[in-house]
Amino acid sequence: MIPNKFKIANWINNTNVYEVNLRQYTIAGTINAFFNELPRLKDMGVETLWFMPITPIAQKSKKGSLGSYYACSNYTAVDKEFGTVQDFKKLVAHAHEMGFKVIIDWVANHTGWDHIWTKTNPAYYLKDSTTNTFKIASGMDDIIELDYTNDDMRNAMIDAMKFWVDECDIDGYRCDLASWVEVDFWLQARAELEKTKTLFWLAESDPLEKPTYYQAFDACYTWKWMHTTKEFYEGKLTLSFLIDSVLKKYDAACGSEKIPLWFTTNHDENSWNGTEYEKYGDMAKALAVFSFTWNGMPMIYSGQELPNLKRLKFFDKDVIAWDGKYALQEFYKTLITLKKNNSALRTADANVVTFLLATDNPNVIAYLRKNGNSEVLVLLNMSKQTIRFEIKDQHVTGKYKSIFGKAENDFTTEKFFEMQPWEYLIYEK
Repeated sequence: MIPNKFKIANWINNTNVYEVNLRQYTIAGTINAFFNELPRLKDMGVETLWFMPITPIAQKSKKGSLGSYYACSNYTAVDKEFGTVQDFKKLVAHAHEMGFKVIIDWVANHTGWDHIWTKTNPAYYLKDSTTNTFKIASGMDDIIELDYTNDDMRNAMIDAMKFWVDECDIDGYRCDLASWVEVDFWLQARAELEKTKTLFWLAESDPLEKPTYYQAFDACYTWKWMHTTKEFYEGKLTLSFLIDSVLKKYDAACGSEKIPLWFTTNHDENSWNGTEYEKYGDMAKALAVFSFTWNGMPMIYSGQELPNLKRLKFFDKDVIAWDGKYALQEFYKTLITLKKNNSALRTADANVVTFLLATDNPNVIAYLRKNGNSEVLVLLNMSKQTIRFEIKDQHVTGKYKSIFGKAENDFTTEKFFEMQPWEYLIYEK
């Protein structure tokens, strides 16, 4: 496990992340329209708002009618589709007053074709020797790659990142395709920005593939978990493989200091690979429970509290089909409240111990998380059958209360359970 030489923001150990797809969130799709959503999200327990890129979108070679958020044309401005820098500054200030933290998406590997640097500083870009023009990013012809051997470009990028801290007082960055950029740049950027404010750094990079990125980042994506749980639901992998060859490897990679980000969907997955219900079906809620109760940071994507059952278009207007009911809001609120209030669910805390519990049924994930006298017991039926089993573990003893059903149980001697297909149970001691 790689040590972190940087200061750690003191609020990240039990926070959650809510990804805001601003374009599709409201009919207006603006920063100002999003103000109205803050009270509901606050009531749900959301703490950290992650805004997908709000910078101006390149028009040259753009995709669809509106283009990609991730094809930037100016790092220190806001796209007119969303509003102005002043609008965002006011939103951050208001969010802070309500107790939220705000992080923004940062796309450092590439820009759109008509970014202002293509005219003012063309040397900032990699060149294609065949076409003698800017190098197209791998698999995406609407974006071009920056040259990280150019020190002037690096400094300009860091200055642009400082702009959002100085001007809008943001609390951190979610760094897009972080592992496509050399880790030494992120170390340089964090060292410089830390002089201004201790930020939260989240990388779109999987530690099972690129463990060195934990040198610069507090939290990293768990792409492999997300993909292998889908394969498990499809019957391609066993539960023992999922635990032994994936989950335990994340624990080893993260240790007691680094944070895995758990999720069942996000902007990429929803648009390109299907909704969480297309991928996981009836297992989706059990995976959400896991995301909030295993060691790590849980992430919710715009509309999961609806729940959202449609793929949102990426390059065109396609508003989330809000119906005013928010059927899963209380489900997420219960999980968020538990994670916030029970110290056994703190993230990256050396005082927290997680026990994978032995049972007599191969279809169960059972675990106990413990921090002093605080305990949370989680049982997940990872099958489409009704199952019966016994917890054969001395760690589970005493009285617990179900956080959903509120029933009290004494597990000192009675450790038999019956669970319905894909059912989840959470008990708090």
